[in-house]
This record gives sequence, structure tokens and C-alpha cells, in this order.
Amino acid sequence: MTDAQTSTTGAGDGATTGAGDGVTDAATGADWAAWQRSWDRQQEWYMPDREERFRIMLDMVEALVGPAPRVLDLACGTGTVTARLLARLPGATSTGVDLDPALLAIAEGTFDGDDRVTLVAADLKDPDWRARLPYDTYDAVLTATALHWLHSEPLAALYGQVAELVRDGGVFMNADHMIDDSTPRINAAERAQRHARMDQARADGVLDWAEWWQLAAKDPVLAGPTARRFEIYGEHADGDTPSAAWHARVLLERGFSEARPVWASPSDTLVLAVK
Repeated sequence: MTDAQTSTTGAGDGATTGAGDGVTDAATGADWAAWQRSWDRQQEWYMPDREERFRIMLDMVEALVGPAPRVLDLACGTGTVTARLLARLPGATSTGVDLDPALLAIAEGTFDGDDRVTLVAADLKDPDWRARLPYDTYDAVLTATALHWLHSEPLAALYGQVAELVRDGGVFMNADHMIDDSTPRINAAERAQRHARMDQARADGVLDWAEWWQLAAKDPVLAGPTARRFEIYGEHADGDTPSAAWHARVLLERGFSEARPVWASPSDTLVLAVK
């Protein structure tokens, strides 16, 4: 699930969910554009540089595979990456895959009628998840703030599966929490400053992760999918946040020819791999 929370980092900023000037779904009454904005604000509380990582990601997609790529949005959530991809590169197509029924419901409402987008419900821990995809290969596989829900061993296995989906010359990019344990003082200072800023934002009324999901649970359209979501995932991620060097090394071991960071903050990194 894209942009998912961990027990220490994750999501938050508080537009009121379900309200705004988006187009209302005639069948459900849901304002999907407002839900998207609310998700973005909630996430930006944790990651104020969130849009910068997306900009670099799409820069590198365009530079390496051109202006009309076939993209797999891995653990797509509400379709955050897909929305920015299509706004930047209108000739692109995107397959979004996720297991979260609530976030997929928002994505389905958002992209309803757009034949450039296909959404697939699948569990990335299922060895056969790729059988659900509409294509055997992709120019680019993109993911953001999602794969930290996996422990290192299943994540390494997933990287091998992704390598088989990316065409020769294609790219994989993962923007996520990647912690370098060799710099504990730097890590502690960054974490203290980040949480002080988050505390101030909370005092100013920003929604956090838990409050956002509480609103979703009260919404007549999202209540059912939200309940199913918590049955699947529980409250928090229990995965790992290995360093960017670990990600690059494993991607090379699993079939990519080049891999390195192309963007970083003190706590997050965008790793790019080329097949």
C-alpha cells in the first residue's frame, strides 16, 4: 500500500476528508478528489519533501524510458504515483497493484473511465501475484513509501520478481524509509527535529495517520473497505527499513545491471535500478 505508515514514520496533514471541490461520484456520492487531497496532506505531515521525490522519479522515468512508458505502480495505494505520472506524461499507461481495499476504492473512484489505468487487487507476498497483471513486462516499475511493510527476506524475493517484469533497459524505483544504522547520532538528531516539527503541526490541527483512518471508517462508502483493510494489515507495519546500500546491492544481485540512490533526505531515499 503506497505511502503506508510505520510505527515511527508514515503519514499526516489535515484537510477534512470527504469535503472539497472535486467531482462527486454520481453512484456513491463520494468526492474522490477530496479524499486524494486529504491523503496527500496527511502524508505530507510526515514527509514535507514528498513531491520532490516524485519529481525526481518521473524525471528519471522520462530520461531512461521516454515520454510514453508502460508503468507498474507497485503497492499503488490511492494511485499517488499514477496521478503524477499521467499529469507529467499523458501518453503513459499505468497498472496499479495493491491489496488495501480502502485505498484501492479511492484509486478506482479517481481513475474511473481513464483507459490508461488498470487497477489490480493482489498480495505482493503471494508468489503468483504477477499472474494477475495485464502485461508480462513493463518499461518502469515504481513504488513509494510502501515496501517497508515487508521484512528484508520477502523484499529481496520481491525484487527478484520485479526484475523479471522490467524489460531490458527498463527501470525500477523505490522511494522509501531507508535508515543507515552506521550514523546513530545523525539519525537521532534528524528524528528529534522531524518529530518536533510534526508535534507543532499536530498542535495546529493536522490529522495524523490514525485520525485519517478514523474518518475513513465513518464514511458510508469507505467504512466497509476500511474494516477489511484493518483485518488484512492491522494497525502498523512490522517490516524492515534497511539502508539504501542494502537496496542497491540486493537489486544488483536480483538481476539489475545498475543501481544507486538518485535522491535522498536524512531519513528517506529514492533508489533507481536499471535492467
